Amino acid sequence: MATKAYDIVTINLIDGEEVDLTPLKIKYLREFMEIFDLMSAAQNDEQAIRILSECGRVCMKQYKPSIKTIEDFEDNIDMPTLYKILEAAAGIQIKNPEENIKEQATDSGETWDDLDLAKLESEVFLLGIWKSYEELEKSISMPELVLTLGAKRDLDYQEKKFLAAMQGVDLDKQSGKSDAWEEMKSRVFSGGQTSDPNDIISYQGSKASKAGFGIGMGLEYEKL
Repeated sequence: MATKAYDIVTINLIDGEEVDLTPLKIKYLREFMEIFDLMSAAQNDEQAIRILSECGRVCMKQYKPSIKTIEDFEDNIDMPTLYKILEAAAGIQIKNPEENIKEQATDSGETWDDLDLAKLESEVFLLGIWKSYEELEKSISMPELVLTLGAKRDLDYQEKKFLAAMQGVDLDKQSGKSDAWEEMKSRVFSGGQTSDPNDIISYQGSKASKAGFGIGMGLEYEKL
């Protein structure tokens, strides 16, 4: 069964031009999150929307570099399209624009809490693919980082398991997978909505494909 790290979402600018959206590369996600953190100080929906528009402008550095200023952004993007950009870029969902925008945004967005990004980047940097951490952050998004690390750790574990078996040791019985790692993967692939690897909303994208079912594959859910 074919798998993929994320979905590609296509939007239309005001002039009809099509733009493809994917999760933000870490370089842009850092800048995005610095602005998004200001949401906690928003006093009303007008301020919240202004902050989200600035986040959207940052996204254009990856999606459409010719859109540089907030004026350019507002000339090319309507509100429904802004919400699609926020969800594709960082998992921020605004399902009902008539309700509290700040609350919806902060409840659904990804967070750096409990995530040692420097350590994760250091581990994947050892693959020797990138010349610098800056190049790494320009090249890879969080879902891609998680999948790359997952593959690397699985290969490392299989090698250790083989060497242990040569000495008559069953490594599966004596060591388990990292709970913290599984929780972090669940946060990334559920858009920050859960850290429980067994929660149904974590079964999306490649995780759903591996399991043979999941959100967007004939199975729906309702968040109560």
